[in-house]
Amino acid sequence: MEKIRVILADDHAVVRAGIRQFLEHSGDIQVVAEAQNGLEAQAKIAEWLPDVAVLDIQMPKASGIEVTRWVRSQHLEVGVLVLTAYDDDPYVMAVLQAGANGYVLKTAAPAEIIQAVRDVHEGKSALDPAIMQKLMSQIAHTNDQPIVEELTDRETEVLTLTGRGYTNKAIAAQLGISDRTVQGHLARIFNKLGAASRTEAVMRAVSLGWLPPDLAEKMD
Repeated sequence: MEKIRVILADDHAVVRAGIRQFLEHSGDIQVVAEAQNGLEAQAKIAEWLPDVAVLDIQMPKASGIEVTRWVRSQHLEVGVLVLTAYDDDPYVMAVLQAGANGYVLKTAAPAEIIQAVRDVHEGKSALDPAIMQKLMSQIAHTNDQPIVEELTDRETEVLTLTGRGYTNKAIAAQLGISDRTVQGHLARIFNKLGAASRTEAVMRAVSLGWLPPDLAEKMD
């Protein structure tokens, strides 16, 4: 079985060593490179094109949020998992708005972090339960604002597949449309829902009753 290729970025060598040890002990994950600051993380990601980049938020030269934005701006097929000690609301929303696929606290058990890497690799969202609670609170507040326009049938199809962990390429193949068309649908979905990330869009659509509740469980 081909292993999940991971780049690990954290400015503390001891932390990197500990995370690397239990990730590789899982048997299906391989840490192909490490970085000690944000700019080095960008260079390593560009060089190795890993399946998943595991990033700390607070790093010298460029934060994990900035690295995530850079990954998305380059349109790289790299999953981003932010692994951090910070669970403050501004950090949570900034990370999700930057386009990260997962946000897990360093206090999580090794098995939870390993599963988060696997989930991100499979195209799913991986959110710490504490982070999920904050996100739901944020969405509840957003729901106080009126929805301008409901989703079309095709947009609902795209968002449903997104909630089931499909990548843009997989959605395109499933629906017989191009990747660019999927991106266009997602942009309109985000705009209609006032969402800044795939996870936020799915969670808000579920809370509005537009998507089945089981999709919210899949995002956890």
